Amino acid sequence: MVTEYLQHPTIDPIIFEVGPLALRWYGLMYLLGLVFAYFWGKKQTQMPHYAAVGWTEKRFSDLLFYAFMGVIVGGRVGYVVFYQFSHFIDNPLYLFDMSSGGMSFHGGLLGVITVLAIFSRLTKIKFLQVGDFVAPLVPMGLGFGRIGNFINGELWGRVTDVPWAMVFPNAGSDPRHPSQLYQAALEGLLLFIVLAWFSRRPRPAGAVGGLFLIGYGLARFVIENYREPDAHLGLLWFGWSMGQWLSAPMIVLGAGLMLWAYTRKPQEQQA
Repeated sequence: MVTEYLQHPTIDPIIFEVGPLALRWYGLMYLLGLVFAYFWGKKQTQMPHYAAVGWTEKRFSDLLFYAFMGVIVGGRVGYVVFYQFSHFIDNPLYLFDMSSGGMSFHGGLLGVITVLAIFSRLTKIKFLQVGDFVAPLVPMGLGFGRIGNFINGELWGRVTDVPWAMVFPNAGSDPRHPSQLYQAALEGLLLFIVLAWFSRRPRPAGAVGGLFLIGYGLARFVIENYREPDAHLGLLWFGWSMGQWLSAPMIVLGAGLMLWAYTRKPQEQQA
């Protein structure tokens, strides 16, 4: 008996073109993530516990712009350093070749953290409080990005025979996990729901950011078991992928941050 597996719905990565300009699905997903972050951030500025530490719509709007730049620059630099370093050594200009694609979440995270640190110094809002405000805004953008990966038929999963396995046009004839959708669901929608619920009430400074690090790190670490490792890297020490090696420190750091947040003296917890 031959099993009929799902076929990836091959979709043109370009939605439409006007002269030299083209709107791509992946770019649209970034835009949707930015729009969602804008509206949810505005909602958060109206919550008393965020307003009490100095958040206003204008401050948030300024931060969102620079944070988005941090995602783009950090994501590109992180991808080149973490996943294509040998290529960069051979051709340093590869770093600026955005047409070739390639973005890293972990690099984007470092870019955003850098922006948050600068913003904290300029506004006098504590760094951990800035991180707590931003954390719930991130997951849906990640989720939209993974949907963009799925539409493009890239970053597919490992070979499997589960009933929902899918054959991707650029991954040979073997059925694979649609791991992009797993990531969209866990790193995106589910993580957002958890953080939105957790951040509704005042929490010790660092707790929301710590929960984000734990949640993303765990989701990414688990899903990497179903995602095809980068061909030029393969599996590394202990059979872990690069994504798992980058996510494990996030889990440890997030757990340490939450423990620290909840064990400080009450009068220090918002410092």
